[in-house]
Amino acid sequence: MTGDALAVELKGIEKRFPGVIANHDVNLKVRAGTIHAIVGENGAGKSTLMKTLYGMHQPEAGTIIVDGVQHVFRSPSDAIAAGIGMVHQHFMLADNFTVLENIILGAEPATRGVISFSTARTKIEALMDSSGTHVNLDAPTSDLGVGQRQRVEILKVLYRGARILILDEPTAVLVPQEVDELFSNLHRLVADGATIIFISHKLDEVLTVSDDITVIRAGTTVAEVKPDEVSRLQLAELMVGSELPSPHGRTSTVGTDVRLEVRNLSVAGPGDKRLLDDVSFVIREGEVLGVAGVEGNGQFELCEAILGQVHPIHGTVLIAGDDVTSTAPHFRLVNGLSYIPFDRHREGLLLDAPLWENTLLGRDADEKFLRGPFINAAATRADCREVIAAFDVRTPSEVVPAYALSGGNQQKLLVGRELSSHPRVLVAAHPTRGVDIGAQAAIWEKLRLARDQGLAVLLISADLEELIGLSDNIVVMFDGRINARLTPAEATPELLGTYMTGGLQEIAS
Repeated sequence: MTGDALAVELKGIEKRFPGVIANHDVNLKVRAGTIHAIVGENGAGKSTLMKTLYGMHQPEAGTIIVDGVQHVFRSPSDAIAAGIGMVHQHFMLADNFTVLENIILGAEPATRGVISFSTARTKIEALMDSSGTHVNLDAPTSDLGVGQRQRVEILKVLYRGARILILDEPTAVLVPQEVDELFSNLHRLVADGATIIFISHKLDEVLTVSDDITVIRAGTTVAEVKPDEVSRLQLAELMVGSELPSPHGRTSTVGTDVRLEVRNLSVAGPGDKRLLDDVSFVIREGEVLGVAGVEGNGQFELCEAILGQVHPIHGTVLIAGDDVTSTAPHFRLVNGLSYIPFDRHREGLLLDAPLWENTLLGRDADEKFLRGPFINAAATRADCREVIAAFDVRTPSEVVPAYALSGGNQQKLLVGRELSSHPRVLVAAHPTRGVDIGAQAAIWEKLRLARDQGLAVLLISADLEELIGLSDNIVVMFDGRINARLTPAEATPELLGTYMTGGLQEIAS
């Protein structure tokens, strides 16, 4: 039951980083026993505010009140002790541990120095029953799909006694059925006395599941509304001052020249398992081929094989008719292949390096960035400034380190870098993941413009509206194989979600 008691109250929070004021005079009231959404543009300060509440940052000014008691959190341990838990957008699990070991890691029950796994199992099973969040405790974490990994993260914070759960973009990589299950479990948690705070860019979900909504713009709170008081359009205008964009309404620009062809591609996994199994498709100039699938069903291995980062046990990769199956990754990049990676932190950026060095990555052989055998720093910085301007990357300058940018601005910089190399083929894995609706619209428009000029795009996305709206054709991957081929006119989120979870087997030819 919801009421007027406050689980969390933040007053006048201010947080600065070098050259950036992330939060300024932020105020937030979260009613106990409710689901409270926080929305805003990338760089608006949402994640910073939640990390401050969780003790990962210490504010320069302001007050944190939890359950009526004022706190100063010096670390996440302090926040956990006050009943706060946080599930980050990028999961923090040890793949070489079992589910049970991950849940209790750092909070192991012990008797005379010996871990009592039976005690932990009993407690976790009770938590799974009460929350509806079930997962195989003995499964290796490396075998879990993204939806199951999220359940493990939620159980981790519940195991530590969290009554206030912070979820950062919890539905970013879930299929529709998993989203429904997550929201059902969140409602069960609230009915059991929990309070949920979640950050999201998906306004339909925000309006459906939340009791209260706080809008943050340019580092400060600008509105507090209830979902029955605003439409999606009005909420979008509060966030960015413009109408919610749509990926739809495009015309076909598919040409005849084949830019990327994959023939019977297979990649070996552990034992007799194939991570990629006899995958074939063709992408022509000006065509976007969308790939739908729950993460962990071969999409990552497909990208690695196309990029030359793994060697297939069978099959062929051709770029513009040239067989590149046995060539090095750098050769493929030089010859017109570009890549927006799954994980911008692990694969796409040097977080400690300045932005101008990051925009040079993968383009260091381009003569315009060289002066003899040396890097032309002036040219690379000028190019970086052009990317910053063209993609509206919110930063004081090109010398700022990449870690100082919000996740969405990091993504815009990365997309800008890859498109600025004018590739013939772009492999785009979740190109708008974690960006706000304004940045999403800008990236969509840049992809459309490049496609209109002949770019062939392999688009992997968990955003099914994006996939349907941008693609000329769609394939669905399940268990390393293509198990459906659809046109956007045939595809619906529900149908794609069914294929993605193995509910149907259609055509693979």
